Amino acid sequence: MNCIDLFAGAGGLSEGFIRKGFKFFAHVEMDYAASLTLKTRQAYYFLKRNNRLNIYNNYISGQISREEFYSMIPNRVFKTVINKEINSETIEDIFRIIDENRRGKDVDIIIGGPPCQAYSVIGRSRDPNGMAKDKRNYLYKEYLKFLNKYSPKLFVFENVTGLLSAQNGKIFKDMKKEFLKAGYNIDYKILNAKDFGVLENRKRIILMGWRKDIDFSYPEFKVINNNYTIKDIFNDLQVIKAGEEGNLYIKDINTYLKKSKIRTDNDILTQHISRPNNKRDLEIYRLYVKYFNNNKVKYKYNELPEELITHKNKDSFLDRYNIVPYEGISHTVVAHIAKDGHYYIHPDINQNRSITVREAARIQSFPDNYYFESSRTTAFRQIGNAVPPLMAEKIAKKIKNSFK
Repeated sequence: MNCIDLFAGAGGLSEGFIRKGFKFFAHVEMDYAASLTLKTRQAYYFLKRNNRLNIYNNYISGQISREEFYSMIPNRVFKTVINKEINSETIEDIFRIIDENRRGKDVDIIIGGPPCQAYSVIGRSRDPNGMAKDKRNYLYKEYLKFLNKYSPKLFVFENVTGLLSAQNGKIFKDMKKEFLKAGYNIDYKILNAKDFGVLENRKRIILMGWRKDIDFSYPEFKVINNNYTIKDIFNDLQVIKAGEEGNLYIKDINTYLKKSKIRTDNDILTQHISRPNNKRDLEIYRLYVKYFNNNKVKYKYNELPEELITHKNKDSFLDRYNIVPYEGISHTVVAHIAKDGHYYIHPDINQNRSITVREAARIQSFPDNYYFESSRTTAFRQIGNAVPPLMAEKIAKKIKNSFK
Protein backbone atom coordinates (compact mmCIF):
# COMPACT_ATOMS: atom_id res chain seq x y z
CA MET A 1 0.00 0.00 0.00
CA ASN A 2 1.21 3.48 -0.88
CA CYS A 3 1.45 6.23 1.73
CA ILE A 4 2.18 9.88 2.44
CA ASP A 5 3.66 10.92 5.79
CA LEU A 6 2.71 14.47 6.84
CA PHE A 7 4.46 16.38 9.64
CA ALA A 8 6.86 13.44 9.52
CA GLY A 9 9.36 14.54 12.18
CA ALA A 10 12.23 12.07 12.50
CA GLY A 11 10.10 9.31 10.95
CA GLY A 12 9.05 7.19 13.93
CA LEU A 13 5.52 6.64 12.62
CA SER A 14 6.60 5.86 9.06
CA GLU A 15 9.37 3.55 10.33
CA GLY A 16 6.70 1.25 11.76
CA PHE A 17 4.76 1.25 8.49
CA ILE A 18 7.89 0.65 6.39
CA ARG A 19 8.66 -2.43 8.51
CA LYS A 20 5.29 -3.87 7.49
CA GLY A 21 5.91 -3.29 3.78
CA PHE A 22 4.16 0.04 3.19
CA LYS A 23 5.72 2.25 0.50
CA PHE A 24 6.04 6.02 0.81
CA PHE A 25 5.64 8.61 -1.92
CA ALA A 26 6.54 11.40 0.48
CA HIS A 27 7.68 12.36 3.97
CA VAL A 28 6.81 16.04 4.45
CA GLU A 29 8.66 17.82 7.26
CA MET A 30 9.45 21.50 7.84
CA ASP A 31 12.34 21.07 10.31
CA TYR A 32 15.65 20.94 8.46
CA ALA A 33 17.49 18.66 10.89
CA ALA A 34 14.58 16.20 10.97
CA SER A 35 14.44 16.20 7.17
CA LEU A 36 18.13 15.24 7.13
CA THR A 37 17.34 12.39 9.52
CA LEU A 38 14.63 11.24 7.10
CA LYS A 39 17.07 11.41 4.19
CA THR A 40 19.67 9.42 6.08
CA ARG A 41 17.05 6.79 6.90
CA GLN A 42 16.00 6.54 3.26
CA ALA A 43 19.67 6.06 2.38
CA TYR A 44 19.88 3.30 4.99
CA TYR A 45 17.01 1.38 3.41
CA PHE A 46 18.41 1.84 -0.10
CA LEU A 47 21.81 0.49 0.97
CA LYS A 48 20.22 -2.35 2.92
CA ARG A 49 18.27 -3.45 -0.17
CA ASN A 50 21.51 -3.40 -2.15
CA ASN A 51 23.66 -5.19 0.47
CA ARG A 52 25.91 -2.15 0.89
CA LEU A 53 25.35 -1.23 4.53
CA ASN A 54 29.12 -0.92 4.97
CA ILE A 55 28.79 2.54 3.36
CA TYR A 56 26.11 3.51 5.87
CA ASN A 57 28.22 2.27 8.77
CA ASN A 58 31.20 4.26 7.48
CA TYR A 59 29.07 7.38 7.59
CA ILE A 60 27.47 6.99 11.02
CA SER A 61 30.83 6.04 12.54
CA GLY A 62 32.34 9.29 11.22
CA GLN A 63 34.65 7.86 8.56
CA ILE A 64 33.05 9.87 5.75
CA SER A 65 31.19 13.19 5.74
CA ARG A 66 27.47 13.60 5.16
CA GLU A 67 28.22 15.26 1.83
CA GLU A 68 30.32 12.28 0.71
CA PHE A 69 27.70 9.86 1.97
CA TYR A 70 24.79 11.56 0.21
CA SER A 71 26.80 11.72 -3.03
CA MET A 72 26.87 7.90 -3.06
CA ILE A 73 23.06 7.67 -2.99
CA PRO A 74 20.87 8.18 -6.11
CA ASN A 75 18.91 11.43 -5.95
CA ARG A 76 15.60 9.58 -6.47
CA VAL A 77 16.04 8.05 -2.99
CA PHE A 78 15.94 11.51 -1.42
CA LYS A 79 13.05 12.84 -3.54
CA THR A 80 10.51 11.40 -1.14
CA VAL A 81 11.75 13.75 1.62
CA ILE A 82 10.10 17.16 1.20
CA ASN A 83 11.60 19.77 3.54
CA LYS A 84 8.79 22.32 3.50
CA GLU A 85 6.32 23.83 5.93
CA ILE A 86 2.77 22.87 5.00
CA ASN A 87 0.78 26.05 4.38
CA SER A 88 -1.26 27.78 1.68
CA GLU A 89 1.87 29.11 -0.02
CA THR A 90 3.71 25.78 -0.28
CA ILE A 91 0.95 23.22 -0.67
CA GLU A 92 0.72 23.30 -4.47
CA ASP A 93 4.45 22.73 -4.74
CA ILE A 94 4.21 19.83 -2.27
CA PHE A 95 1.37 18.34 -4.32
CA ARG A 96 3.49 18.68 -7.48
CA ILE A 97 6.44 16.79 -5.95
CA ILE A 98 4.18 14.06 -4.58
CA ASP A 99 2.49 13.69 -7.98
CA GLU A 100 5.90 13.32 -9.65
CA ASN A 101 6.83 10.64 -7.12
CA ARG A 102 3.62 8.64 -7.33
CA ARG A 103 3.56 8.52 -11.16
CA GLY A 104 -0.17 8.07 -11.42
CA LYS A 105 -0.47 5.53 -8.60
CA ASP A 106 -3.12 5.96 -5.92
CA VAL A 107 -2.37 7.16 -2.40
CA ASP A 108 -3.85 4.47 -0.13
CA ILE A 109 -2.99 5.88 3.29
CA ILE A 110 -2.00 9.22 4.79
CA ILE A 111 -0.34 9.21 8.21
CA GLY A 112 0.98 11.88 10.55
CA GLY A 113 0.03 14.42 13.16
CA PRO A 114 0.61 18.20 13.28
CA PRO A 115 3.05 19.61 15.87
CA CYS A 116 1.49 19.11 19.30
CA GLN A 117 2.74 22.16 21.23
CA ALA A 118 -0.48 24.11 20.66
CA TYR A 119 -2.55 21.22 22.02
CA SER A 120 -0.38 20.15 24.93
CA VAL A 121 -1.71 20.94 28.39
CA ILE A 122 1.70 22.20 29.57
CA GLY A 123 2.11 24.39 26.49
CA ARG A 124 -1.30 25.97 27.04
CA SER A 125 -0.66 26.53 30.74
CA ARG A 126 2.50 28.51 29.96
CA ASP A 127 0.86 30.75 27.35
CA PRO A 128 -1.25 33.67 28.67
CA ASN A 129 -3.83 33.00 25.93
CA GLY A 130 -3.78 29.23 26.38
CA MET A 131 -2.31 28.94 22.84
CA ALA A 132 -5.71 30.03 21.48
CA LYS A 133 -4.05 32.29 18.89
CA ASP A 134 -1.42 29.76 17.86
CA LYS A 135 -1.80 28.96 14.15
CA ARG A 136 -0.71 25.37 14.83
CA ASN A 137 -4.20 24.79 16.29
CA TYR A 138 -5.49 24.72 12.73
CA LEU A 139 -2.87 22.65 10.93
CA TYR A 140 -5.44 19.86 10.70
CA LYS A 141 -7.01 22.00 7.95
CA GLU A 142 -3.83 21.54 5.91
CA TYR A 143 -4.08 17.79 6.59
CA LEU A 144 -7.64 17.93 5.22
CA LYS A 145 -6.39 19.39 1.95
CA PHE A 146 -4.35 16.24 1.39
CA LEU A 147 -7.40 14.07 2.11
CA ASN A 148 -9.46 16.07 -0.38
CA LYS A 149 -6.71 15.97 -3.01
CA TYR A 150 -5.78 12.27 -2.79
CA SER A 151 -8.86 10.63 -1.25
CA PRO A 152 -6.91 7.84 0.48
CA LYS A 153 -8.70 4.74 1.74
CA LEU A 154 -7.52 5.47 5.28
CA PHE A 155 -5.72 8.05 7.36
CA VAL A 156 -3.99 7.84 10.74
CA PHE A 157 -3.81 11.06 12.77
CA GLU A 158 -1.62 11.08 15.90
CA ASN A 159 -1.46 13.72 18.60
CA VAL A 160 -1.22 14.45 22.32
CA THR A 161 -4.21 13.82 24.58
CA GLY A 162 -4.43 17.58 25.24
CA LEU A 163 -6.04 17.86 21.81
CA LEU A 164 -9.30 16.68 23.40
CA SER A 165 -9.45 19.67 25.75
CA ALA A 166 -7.90 22.40 23.55
CA GLN A 167 -10.21 25.44 23.58
CA ASN A 168 -12.61 23.47 25.80
CA GLY A 169 -12.89 20.72 23.21
CA LYS A 170 -13.88 23.01 20.32
CA ILE A 171 -10.79 22.24 18.20
CA PHE A 172 -11.35 18.48 18.35
CA LYS A 173 -15.08 18.82 17.74
CA ASP A 174 -14.48 21.00 14.66
CA MET A 175 -11.77 18.64 13.45
CA LYS A 176 -14.05 15.59 13.61
CA LYS A 177 -16.79 17.51 11.80
CA GLU A 178 -14.39 18.42 8.97
CA PHE A 179 -13.13 14.84 8.63
CA LEU A 180 -16.73 13.57 8.38
CA LYS A 181 -17.51 16.26 5.80
CA ALA A 182 -14.52 15.09 3.74
CA GLY A 183 -16.20 11.68 3.41
CA TYR A 184 -14.60 9.68 6.20
CA ASN A 185 -15.91 7.58 9.05
CA ILE A 186 -13.77 8.25 12.10
CA ASP A 187 -12.93 6.70 15.42
CA TYR A 188 -10.21 7.37 17.94
CA LYS A 189 -8.67 5.91 21.07
CA ILE A 190 -6.12 7.03 23.61
CA LEU A 191 -3.35 4.46 23.27
CA ASN A 192 -0.34 4.02 25.55
CA ALA A 193 3.02 3.02 24.07
CA LYS A 194 3.70 0.77 27.07
CA ASP A 195 0.81 -1.47 25.98
CA PHE A 196 2.66 -2.07 22.70
CA GLY A 197 5.87 -3.30 24.33
CA VAL A 198 7.61 0.10 24.49
CA LEU A 199 9.38 0.72 27.82
CA GLU A 200 7.75 4.12 28.21
CA ASN A 201 4.51 5.49 29.60
CA ARG A 202 3.37 7.56 26.62
CA LYS A 203 -0.32 8.24 25.99
CA ARG A 204 -1.36 9.56 22.60
CA ILE A 205 -4.57 9.98 20.62
CA ILE A 206 -4.60 7.79 17.54
CA LEU A 207 -7.49 8.83 15.33
CA MET A 208 -8.28 6.79 12.23
CA GLY A 209 -10.52 7.77 9.37
CA TRP A 210 -11.63 5.54 6.52
CA ARG A 211 -13.55 6.36 3.38
CA LYS A 212 -17.24 5.62 3.65
CA ASP A 213 -17.03 3.05 0.84
CA ILE A 214 -14.32 1.09 2.69
CA ASP A 215 -15.11 -1.86 4.96
CA PHE A 216 -12.96 -1.08 7.99
CA SER A 217 -13.29 -0.68 11.74
CA TYR A 218 -10.89 0.64 14.35
CA PRO A 219 -8.55 -2.24 15.30
CA GLU A 220 -8.45 -3.90 18.69
CA PHE A 221 -4.94 -4.02 20.13
CA LYS A 222 -3.87 -6.74 22.52
CA VAL A 223 -2.13 -5.24 25.57
CA ILE A 224 1.43 -6.49 25.94
CA ASN A 225 2.33 -6.99 29.59
CA ASN A 226 6.06 -7.53 29.43
CA ASN A 227 8.44 -7.95 32.31
CA TYR A 228 11.29 -6.01 30.74
CA THR A 229 12.66 -2.85 32.32
CA ILE A 230 14.90 0.11 31.54
CA LYS A 231 17.84 -1.99 32.71
CA ASP A 232 17.30 -4.18 29.64
CA ILE A 233 17.91 -1.24 27.29
CA PHE A 234 20.71 0.46 29.25
CA ASN A 235 22.99 -2.25 30.57
CA ASP A 236 24.77 -3.21 27.32
CA LEU A 237 25.92 0.38 26.74
CA GLN A 238 29.35 1.70 27.65
CA VAL A 239 29.61 3.32 31.09
CA ILE A 240 30.22 7.06 30.65
CA LYS A 241 30.10 10.27 32.71
CA ALA A 242 28.50 13.64 31.95
CA GLY A 243 29.89 15.22 28.79
CA GLU A 244 31.43 11.98 27.54
CA GLU A 245 30.79 9.76 24.53
CA GLY A 246 31.38 6.02 24.44
CA ASN A 247 30.19 4.02 21.48
CA LEU A 248 31.01 0.50 22.60
CA TYR A 249 28.69 -2.35 23.48
CA ILE A 250 29.84 -3.95 26.72
CA LYS A 251 27.38 -6.86 26.72
CA ASP A 252 25.86 -9.21 24.18
CA ILE A 253 22.43 -8.49 22.76
CA ASN A 254 19.62 -9.48 25.16
CA THR A 255 16.12 -10.83 24.55
CA TYR A 256 14.27 -7.50 24.72
CA LEU A 257 16.68 -5.66 22.42
CA LYS A 258 16.38 -8.44 19.85
CA LYS A 259 12.62 -8.88 20.18
CA SER A 260 11.91 -5.16 19.88
CA LYS A 261 14.36 -4.79 16.95
CA ILE A 262 16.37 -2.17 18.83
CA ARG A 263 19.68 -3.97 18.34
CA THR A 264 20.92 -6.61 15.91
CA ASP A 265 24.16 -8.58 15.85
CA ASN A 266 25.50 -6.36 13.06
CA ASP A 267 24.84 -2.92 14.57
CA ILE A 268 27.47 -0.41 15.53
CA LEU A 269 26.73 1.90 18.43
CA THR A 270 26.50 5.65 17.80
CA GLN A 271 25.24 8.76 19.57
CA HIS A 272 25.81 7.38 23.06
CA ILE A 273 26.77 10.89 24.05
CA SER A 274 25.84 12.66 27.27
CA ARG A 275 25.52 16.41 27.72
CA PRO A 276 27.96 18.15 30.09
CA ASN A 277 26.66 19.59 33.37
CA ASN A 278 27.89 22.02 36.00
CA LYS A 279 28.90 20.81 39.47
CA ARG A 280 25.65 21.93 41.08
CA ASP A 281 23.51 19.91 38.67
CA LEU A 282 25.72 16.86 39.05
CA GLU A 283 25.43 17.04 42.83
CA ILE A 284 21.64 17.29 42.50
CA TYR A 285 21.64 14.25 40.19
CA ARG A 286 23.76 12.31 42.69
CA LEU A 287 21.45 13.15 45.60
CA TYR A 288 18.33 12.25 43.62
CA VAL A 289 19.70 8.85 42.61
CA LYS A 290 21.04 8.13 46.10
CA TYR A 291 17.70 9.01 47.69
CA PHE A 292 15.75 6.94 45.18
CA ASN A 293 18.05 3.93 45.61
CA ASN A 294 17.69 4.09 49.41
CA ASN A 295 13.99 4.90 49.69
CA LYS A 296 12.39 3.83 46.37
CA VAL A 297 10.55 7.14 46.25
CA LYS A 298 11.51 10.29 44.40
CA TYR A 299 13.12 13.34 45.95
CA LYS A 300 11.29 16.67 45.84
CA TYR A 301 13.07 19.83 44.75
CA ASN A 302 12.32 21.65 48.03
CA GLU A 303 14.01 18.82 49.97
CA LEU A 304 17.41 19.63 48.49
CA PRO A 305 20.08 21.34 50.59
CA GLU A 306 19.48 25.11 50.55
CA GLU A 307 22.73 25.85 48.68
CA LEU A 308 21.55 23.74 45.71
CA ILE A 309 18.15 25.43 45.35
CA THR A 310 18.23 28.24 42.78
CA HIS A 311 14.55 28.56 41.83
CA LYS A 312 12.53 30.98 43.94
CA ASN A 313 9.33 29.00 43.45
CA LYS A 314 9.64 26.07 45.84
CA ASP A 315 5.95 25.21 45.89
CA SER A 316 5.23 24.16 42.30
CA PHE A 317 7.14 22.00 39.81
CA LEU A 318 8.67 20.09 42.70
CA ASP A 319 9.42 17.28 40.26
CA ARG A 320 11.55 19.42 37.97
CA TYR A 321 14.23 16.71 38.35
CA ASN A 322 13.37 13.07 37.73
CA ILE A 323 15.05 9.68 37.38
CA VAL A 324 14.59 7.08 34.66
CA PRO A 325 14.44 4.03 36.97
CA TYR A 326 16.28 0.79 36.20
CA GLU A 327 13.48 -1.36 37.63
CA GLY A 328 10.50 -0.15 35.65
CA ILE A 329 9.68 1.84 32.53
CA SER A 330 10.37 5.47 31.68
CA HIS A 331 8.04 8.42 32.00
CA THR A 332 7.27 10.17 28.70
CA VAL A 333 10.24 11.43 26.72
CA VAL A 334 9.29 14.90 25.45
CA ALA A 335 11.00 17.52 23.30
CA HIS A 336 12.07 19.53 26.38
CA ILE A 337 14.89 17.01 26.75
CA ALA A 338 16.61 19.07 24.03
CA LYS A 339 16.93 21.96 26.54
CA ASP A 340 18.18 20.03 29.55
CA GLY A 341 18.25 16.49 30.89
CA HIS A 342 17.11 17.22 34.45
CA TYR A 343 13.93 15.21 34.02
CA TYR A 344 15.85 12.23 32.66
CA ILE A 345 18.59 11.40 35.17
CA HIS A 346 20.42 8.13 34.56
CA PRO A 347 19.78 5.63 37.40
CA ASP A 348 23.44 4.62 37.84
CA ILE A 349 24.94 6.87 40.55
CA ASN A 350 28.45 6.11 39.30
CA GLN A 351 27.67 7.56 35.88
CA ASN A 352 26.06 10.67 37.44
CA ARG A 353 24.54 12.22 34.33
CA SER A 354 21.37 12.61 32.30
CA ILE A 355 20.56 10.06 29.61
CA THR A 356 22.26 10.06 26.23
CA VAL A 357 20.77 10.50 22.77
CA ARG A 358 20.96 6.74 22.20
CA GLU A 359 19.35 5.92 25.54
CA ALA A 360 16.47 8.31 24.79
CA ALA A 361 16.11 6.76 21.33
CA ARG A 362 16.01 3.26 22.83
CA ILE A 363 13.33 4.28 25.34
CA GLN A 364 11.31 5.39 22.31
CA SER A 365 12.11 1.99 20.67
CA PHE A 366 14.21 3.42 17.83
CA PRO A 367 16.76 0.88 16.57
CA ASP A 368 20.46 1.50 17.10
CA ASN A 369 20.93 1.80 13.33
CA TYR A 370 18.64 4.87 13.31
CA TYR A 371 20.85 7.95 13.05
CA PHE A 372 19.58 11.37 14.11
CA GLU A 373 20.91 14.47 12.36
CA SER A 374 22.53 16.86 12.94
CA SER A 375 23.51 17.77 16.52
CA ARG A 376 22.90 16.43 20.02
CA THR A 377 20.25 19.09 20.68
CA THR A 378 18.33 18.50 17.44
CA ALA A 379 18.54 14.74 17.96
CA PHE A 380 16.98 15.02 21.42
CA ARG A 381 14.19 17.24 20.08
CA GLN A 382 13.38 14.83 17.26
CA ILE A 383 13.29 11.86 19.62
CA GLY A 384 11.03 13.69 22.09
CA ASN A 385 8.54 14.54 19.34
CA ALA A 386 8.48 11.08 17.76
CA VAL A 387 6.02 8.20 17.67
CA PRO A 388 7.73 5.03 18.96
CA PRO A 389 8.44 2.80 15.92
CA LEU A 390 7.50 -0.36 17.84
CA MET A 391 4.04 1.06 18.54
CA ALA A 392 3.72 2.30 14.94
CA GLU A 393 4.66 -1.13 13.61
CA LYS A 394 1.89 -2.85 15.56
CA ILE A 395 -0.64 -0.27 14.34
CA ALA A 396 0.58 -0.78 10.76
CA LYS A 397 0.29 -4.56 11.10
CA LYS A 398 -3.37 -4.34 12.12
CA ILE A 399 -4.13 -1.98 9.24
CA LYS A 400 -2.34 -4.23 6.75
CA ASN A 401 -4.27 -7.27 7.95
CA SER A 402 -7.56 -5.37 7.58
CA PHE A 403 -6.89 -4.81 3.88
CA LYS A 404 -5.82 -8.35 3.00
